[in-house]
Amino acid sequence: MKKIIYTENAPAPIGPYNQAVLVGNTLYTSGQIALNPQTMELVLDDIETETKQVMENMKAVLSAAEMTFENVVKTSIFIMNMEDFSRINTVYGAYFNEATAPARETVQVACLPKNVNIEISMIAIK
Repeated sequence: MKKIIYTENAPAPIGPYNQAVLVGNTLYTSGQIALNPQTMELVLDDIETETKQVMENMKAVLSAAEMTFENVVKTSIFIMNMEDFSRINTVYGAYFNEATAPARETVQVACLPKNVNIEISMIAIK
């Protein structure tokens, strides 16, 4: 049976999806972009700030499911420009213990929702 995870501390869904779905002990998150959850405005100052907002949104979703980044086993990162990878990786890496970091893929894409530069989704196990 699936349980819908929702928190006001992350951007509200803007379509027919949920922030995350918990099935048994596995959490599947929707992709997060750099929307400020209080204003629903995009945070696009620079790629570091944008990545930090995405990770803070994801942190809120994980917390709503009573999990942390330590529970994350897989991430998918979609970026507009692979030249931003090292700057994104620096911010992203600050949220994980390198010894227990999750599996990950990073893919450059042609376009993302609202023309953002990065979107991240995760799978976590409780």
